[in-house]
Amino acid sequence: MAPYGRPLTRTKNRKERSDYIMPRTKEALLNWKEHQTWMRHRKKAQLQFSLVDNSDYVFSHLNGSRILSFQNAWRKACKLSGLSNFHYHDLRHCYCSNLLLGVATLKDVKDMIGHDDISMTDRYSHLTLEHRHTIQNKLNKQYMPRDCDSIISNHNFTT
Repeated sequence: MAPYGRPLTRTKNRKERSDYIMPRTKEALLNWKEHQTWMRHRKKAQLQFSLVDNSDYVFSHLNGSRILSFQNAWRKACKLSGLSNFHYHDLRHCYCSNLLLGVATLKDVKDMIGHDDISMTDRYSHLTLEHRHTIQNKLNKQYMPRDCDSIISNHNFTT
């Protein structure tokens, strides 16, 4: 486990892994924790059998018990946001695509999202034509003639 990560043990393939929490994500989670604390304090009289102090769940009921399904909350959040035909898995696709459009390799993404096989990760690598063009232009610059005279004069061709 990485020293800066937190183990993810409830993964789809049941393999434990750790990931760095991005600063904005960490801030959002801390704000959420503060909101949960405020809501629990506000509704203190209604809470019975509180598991709050022992709960390891990020998203839980106010009493700290595990939420078994978040489908209703997801649908409501999408409706309030004005999003239609948007699924939770679309966030994963967006994350993988952004990694690939940024600086990550396919193998980096594979490791970060926990795929066993690179062919599974390849599904997320739908790069835009514009991005491919940008990559080709960068490669082209690599092969652009530099100062050929100085390269030839500084190289010893004798063996």
